[in-house]
Amino acid sequence: MKTRSSFVCRECGYETTEWFGKCPNCGKWNTLVETTRIIGKSEKEKRFVQRVVSPQNLFQIRSLKHERLSTNISEFDRVLGGGLVPGAVVLIAGDPGIGKSTLVLSVLGKIGGVYVTGEESAEQVKLRADRLKIKSKDMLVLPETNLEEILDSIEKMVEKPSDSAQGKPKAVVVDSIQTIHTETVEGSAGAVSQIRQVTQELIKFAKVTHIPIIIIGHVTKEGEIAGPKLLEHMVDVVCYFEGERYHQGRILRSFKNRFGPTDEAGIFEMTEAGLAEVTNPSKLFLEGRVKNVAGSAIGVILEGTRPLLVEIQALVVSSQLALPRRVVNGFDYNRLQVIIAILQKRLNLPLGSFDVFVNVSGGIKISEPASDLPVALSLISAVKNQPVPEKTAVFGELGLMGEIRRVPGETGRVKETKRLGLTTLITPANYTTLSQVVNDLFAK
Repeated sequence: MKTRSSFVCRECGYETTEWFGKCPNCGKWNTLVETTRIIGKSEKEKRFVQRVVSPQNLFQIRSLKHERLSTNISEFDRVLGGGLVPGAVVLIAGDPGIGKSTLVLSVLGKIGGVYVTGEESAEQVKLRADRLKIKSKDMLVLPETNLEEILDSIEKMVEKPSDSAQGKPKAVVVDSIQTIHTETVEGSAGAVSQIRQVTQELIKFAKVTHIPIIIIGHVTKEGEIAGPKLLEHMVDVVCYFEGERYHQGRILRSFKNRFGPTDEAGIFEMTEAGLAEVTNPSKLFLEGRVKNVAGSAIGVILEGTRPLLVEIQALVVSSQLALPRRVVNGFDYNRLQVIIAILQKRLNLPLGSFDVFVNVSGGIKISEPASDLPVALSLISAVKNQPVPEKTAVFGELGLMGEIRRVPGETGRVKETKRLGLTTLITPANYTTLSQVVNDLFAK
C-alpha cells in the first residue's frame, strides 16, 4: 500500500502538504505535526462506511427525545441531559486519579456493555469492579489496543446478537483514547494523527450501529484535553471530571452537548467503595466548617441550575516582601486582584502591604460572578479580625464602583439557603453597595 504524508494542526485540524512554523488557519505557532496515512483500504477497513442516503423531510425523521438510555445514575444523566443518546460519542476528561475510570465502570455496571481497556488487564478491571461491588452479568471486558480488532469484536455482537449471551451491547467505553491505535495511520498510539483517526472511526461506528460510545481522554499539565483540539469538535458531548485529588468532592461538568444543556453539573463523592452520588452537595462542601472565625464566609453559587453553599476562607497577614503575595485556590486569580483593588479604593482597606490567601473549601472551583461578594466579605472579615455573623449566607456580583449587582437564579439560591437553616441573607435584593454591608456586619 502507498503512503501519503501531510501536516495537521493539533489545535484546529488544518491540513497542508507543507510545514509552517505558524498555522495558516488559526495562527498558532509550532502546532503542525506530520501525519503519514496509508492509501488504499482493505475490505475489512471499509465495513463501517455508511451508505449514502437521500435527503429526508425534517417532519418525517424519527425523534430521539424519548429514546435516551438512562444510566440509573441520576447525576450522570443530569449532565447528559437525561441519559445516553443512541449513536452519541461522549468524551470525558480529567486529571489522573480523579476517578474517570471508576465513573464509567459504574455506568456500565448499571446498564451493561463493553469496557475496552488499553491501560489495564482484564484481571485488574475485575479487581476494581469487585471493590465497587459491581456484579453485572451484562458487562464485557475487552483488553485490546488495536482499533480494527476492537471494532471487529463488537461488530460480531451487533450482526449476530443471538450468538452472544449479552446480545447487542447497550454502550461501549474506550479507556483511554490515547492508548488505541489504528493500522491505517502510521505512528504510535497517542500521536495526534492516531487520536484523530481512531476517533473518526469510533464516531462512524457509533452512527452506523446506534451504540453510544464513551471515550476517556487524558489532560495536559495546562488542564486541556491531550491530542488535537479538533477532538473536542468531533465528538457530541465533552465533559470534564473535576475535583481535588485529596478531597472527597467530585464534579462532572458538560462543556459541549449537542443533545442537552451545557450548564448542568453532577456532584459525586469519592468513598472507599467508589463514587457515590451526592443528594445534598451543600452539606458536603460545608462539612467540618469552623464557626465564628474571622475570614470565613458562606457563598451561594450555581452549578448549572443547582444552588450550592460553599465556604470561602481568607487569610490576610503582613507581608515581608516588596511585592505582596496573592495565593488563591478554587477561585480566579485575576478576579481576586480586581476584588482587592475595589476593597482598597472603595473601603480604604490597606491590602497593598499584606499577603492575601483565599481558599474555597472542599476542593470545588468556582468562577461565576455571584461569588464576588462572599470573597470580598471573607477578606474584610480577615482584615478587621471580626467573624461574619453565624448562619449568614452571601451572594452577589461586585462592580468596580463598589455596587452589588443582581445575579441569575436568586430565588433558587434563597430557597437553598433557608432549607439548610441559614437565616440571614446578604443579597443584591437587600443591599446595593458594599459599604452598606460592611456597616451592618462590621459596625463595631
